[in-house]
Amino acid sequence: MATVYLGIDVGSVSTNVVALDKQGEVLHSVYIRTHGQPIKALQDGLRQLISDLGKNIKVGGVGTTGSGRTLAAVLAGADVVKNEITAHAVASSYLVPEVQTVIEIGGQDSKIIILRNGVVTDFAMNTVCAAGTGSFLDQQAARLGIPIEEFGAKALNAKNAVRIAGRCAVFAESDMIHKQQQGHPLEDILAGLCEALVRNYLNNVGKGKEILAPIVFQGGVAANDGMRQAFSKNLGVDVIVPKYYGVMGAFGSALLAKEMYPKVSAFRGIDLTEREFSTGGFECSGCANHCEIVELKEGKKVLARWGDRCGKWSNAAAV
Repeated sequence: MATVYLGIDVGSVSTNVVALDKQGEVLHSVYIRTHGQPIKALQDGLRQLISDLGKNIKVGGVGTTGSGRTLAAVLAGADVVKNEITAHAVASSYLVPEVQTVIEIGGQDSKIIILRNGVVTDFAMNTVCAAGTGSFLDQQAARLGIPIEEFGAKALNAKNAVRIAGRCAVFAESDMIHKQQQGHPLEDILAGLCEALVRNYLNNVGKGKEILAPIVFQGGVAANDGMRQAFSKNLGVDVIVPKYYGVMGAFGSALLAKEMYPKVSAFRGIDLTEREFSTGGFECSGCANHCEIVELKEGKKVLARWGDRCGKWSNAAAV
């Protein structure tokens, strides 16, 4: 029976699951859309992974990350729960040991991680403006009637990238429409958008950061060759897109679970894909904070609660 280590990254746009062997090699990875249903997405991801690997596996450890890491940790039974900064830094350092800068752009946010000698020394995140994120690029590709998979290739064919105002998603879209109405070729507009979004990233997320090579570019947007070229052009150095760029958070979580190597993993079993889970919430009126409490149930049994500041609900025994 093969021992595997699972990494689970539950985000707002995608849910990713990675399985590693004892040597830290990726056996399988799953990238699926969350669609606002993290429990279903996680179960579907595990179901797909088990279908491909077979049931004759032993889970030696589980790590979770992402905005839904707490929910995923309780649902799956995690041994390690870490934020996205840690998970992405661990994965980048593993694949590119000398990495000094990590550029990560996902579905709805972006971040920069500064490492020196393998240690995170600084980071910044942008969760305010959608410009440059995967969801914004998806939206623009749909508006222009092109598959998102072709966006980057078309941008690379540009002869003269037009200048687009990229400081805001709304301004960027209106400026693109204006350039279309003026008759600029689609390829030049797409290349101009990529360069505008890169400038926006460097002037906001990367502002004040010492961006040194090697630079790793990861997250779903790293699949866009136009964005990759724009980053390389603006930074004056080729950025590295790792093999598992789209699932680096899950990869890092799996590595952390493997490093921890618990004697007995808290993993709740392969059959969790077939169990019935639900979430609910209520507002606590115990004090002036009026905390919004979230609870996870399996059937009628409450598995966990969180969201309170004082611990009244999260520390209470499941009933």
